[in-house]
Amino acid sequence: MEHENINRWVEQIARELSLHVKNVKSVTDLLSEGATVPFISRYRKEMTGSMDEVAITSIRDRIEQLRELDKRRESIIASVEKQGKLTTELLQAIVGAATLSELEDIYLPYKPKRKTRASVAKEKGLEPLAKKLFDQERISLEQFASTFIDTEKGVNDLQEALDGARDIIAEWISENPETRKNVRELFWKEGVIETRVMKGKESEGQKYKDYFEWKEPIQNTPSHRLLAMRRGEKEGVLALDIFPPEEIVISALERQFIKTENESAEQIKLAITDGYKRLLRPSLETEIRMESKMKADDEAIKVFATNLKELLLTAPLGQKSVLALDPGFRTGCKVVCLDKQGKFLHYEAIYPNEPQKQIAKSAVVIKNLVEKYTIEAIAIGNGTASRETEAFVKSIGLSHKIIVVMVNESGASVYSASDVAREEFPDQDVTVRGAVSIGRRLMDPLAELVKIDAKSIGVGQYQHDVDQVKLKLGLDDVVMSCVNSVGVEVNTASKELLSYVSGLSPALARNIVEYRNQNGPFKDRHALMKVPRLGEKVFEQAAGFLRIRENQNPLDASAVHPESYPIVEQMAVDLGCSVKDLMSSVDLRKQLDLKKYVTDKFGLPTLNDILAELEKPGLDPREAFEVFSFTEGVHEISDLKVGMKLPGIVTNVTNFGAFVDIGVHQDGLVHISHLADRFIKDPNDAVAVQQKVNVSVVEVDVARKRIGLSMKSDPFAQTIEPQQPKANKPKSGNSNSSKPKPKEKEVSMEEKLAMLVNKFKK
Repeated sequence: MEHENINRWVEQIARELSLHVKNVKSVTDLLSEGATVPFISRYRKEMTGSMDEVAITSIRDRIEQLRELDKRRESIIASVEKQGKLTTELLQAIVGAATLSELEDIYLPYKPKRKTRASVAKEKGLEPLAKKLFDQERISLEQFASTFIDTEKGVNDLQEALDGARDIIAEWISENPETRKNVRELFWKEGVIETRVMKGKESEGQKYKDYFEWKEPIQNTPSHRLLAMRRGEKEGVLALDIFPPEEIVISALERQFIKTENESAEQIKLAITDGYKRLLRPSLETEIRMESKMKADDEAIKVFATNLKELLLTAPLGQKSVLALDPGFRTGCKVVCLDKQGKFLHYEAIYPNEPQKQIAKSAVVIKNLVEKYTIEAIAIGNGTASRETEAFVKSIGLSHKIIVVMVNESGASVYSASDVAREEFPDQDVTVRGAVSIGRRLMDPLAELVKIDAKSIGVGQYQHDVDQVKLKLGLDDVVMSCVNSVGVEVNTASKELLSYVSGLSPALARNIVEYRNQNGPFKDRHALMKVPRLGEKVFEQAAGFLRIRENQNPLDASAVHPESYPIVEQMAVDLGCSVKDLMSSVDLRKQLDLKKYVTDKFGLPTLNDILAELEKPGLDPREAFEVFSFTEGVHEISDLKVGMKLPGIVTNVTNFGAFVDIGVHQDGLVHISHLADRFIKDPNDAVAVQQKVNVSVVEVDVARKRIGLSMKSDPFAQTIEPQQPKANKPKSGNSNSSKPKPKEKEVSMEEKLAMLVNKFKK
């Protein structure tokens, strides 16, 4: 059953993503065998047509969606069959449903439900009356309806008979698949999201003031605004509705169901209005709320993932001896010293700021530590008292060769109180762990940030409001992608960093570290096979992303996979040189004819990757480190003046703009309209997290701690934005509904049912 479904899914995904069926099939096969997205993207290009990680991830996620859709399909078939209502036509409709909405629409009339007004009316024997009215034949309504008056059944008069019949018709209309599809499209096309403040919540809900009376088309509502409104609703401040103008829907329903003008048609009109208000609108509004939330979640997660990637790939300082300070006022500054590998060497506290102001004493401590531990760089957390501490450090006369860097400490407190930190530093308190984390972030941001729950790093928007399972999956994908694109030195990496290497689970990462501690550093990649539970399949997935730089085989320090070593060795033999010579000589590499080394498994894409690695083995894709400094004398928001031009670092990018740290303990907002002189549709097209920028101050609100910034050459010039294009009409329903149904074989009803049911119940 799963095999048959996979083939069907592959063809569908290939159509949806405009990919070759063969390549999609290769990806699904590799995924089912346990291959990871980074491994497939890097080392199986011939099989996938050189798909990137984005395409492979899309295939993986779509396969899971289709798998869940088919599980629901099977469940529905079983339910309807158990009721004895499964016909060939119904089964074909269920099998042909392309979306979950379409599938649920088909199932709705058969879905077990509690007692409804329609079911009560049917029990009273009013269904024949409803059918007669629904046909809209010209009849004497009063005379025909009177025949259904039956006090024993609870139908006491003509009005009760007609009311009951309309209840039945209203349910028929609300459960009609075509009706639901059409009205669903109206909800998306014409639907309006409207919010209003709940009575008595005006004061406590001031942060939602913009939405106290708000109305806009749902198709134009950006994700951050929808999530903000939903949060306001969740907190009991706002009331929120989403539906189209009632007259538009009623008119559409009447066009669908009203065939003539007579007394029966008038009853149908009443049933339409009742059915829409009481049944259809609440049902579809719930659905639209859920679907719009899912879309908003996807967009918010995409923003978070983009920001996280930029942060994780921040340029590292590298292996330098670092002194790190976690600054403070009353509690002092926590000082730690780290060696070139990030090993903790020393801790003490100094008090150079208010209220103690032990400047001379603190200066002596810092100078002594710098000399004792041969410090090459000083990292200062960007929290409370950071600018004052930076000014102190720069004033004490240290060598100009020692760089002083402000480090984003977001999430450091989360790390310092975590199980990971307690295990790493069981004898130190949270303040020491936090300072160590600040220092290590300067040396290698990626290696340190993987120890923190990505949600706590602070580069998302409304991360606590989105689907947490989907968020974790999306962020884990980003972390894994970043870790594997950079590569990991297996002899120094923490188990947290190793756990994100392709193919390695947290348990295997722990085993690698324990084996390394017991047996010394790994001498080559193949020595990894000695680690307990690390078999051939795991080795295949992980080896290419693990580095062993101090080793006789120079390929172990590169991204060349061990499975390709024989190819490189043959290249060296053919040129009469060593592998090391081949890697160091441009002239030797130019003599290679790559076509000579093409095999059934390795084609030109892989061979070109190998050649690139031989040129720059283990090249770190991150940019080179650059020292950054904030403007001297600007430490607090009160120091800001409109018109000031300042350097800053982008700390977060959202759909509505970017937040920039300018060194005053409060990030300023560059609205999307101020990101550039040109029109910007997506802030990510203009800026990225950790990017160094120059901004102008355009607004300062000290009381509300709000700073408005601009990156425009003339920040006070009026911006004329182009008219936004009208959103495309969303797709819904079965995309294949217009295709003719295949002609059925001449078999009995029982045989038809058996064949179709067996297709989904093997």
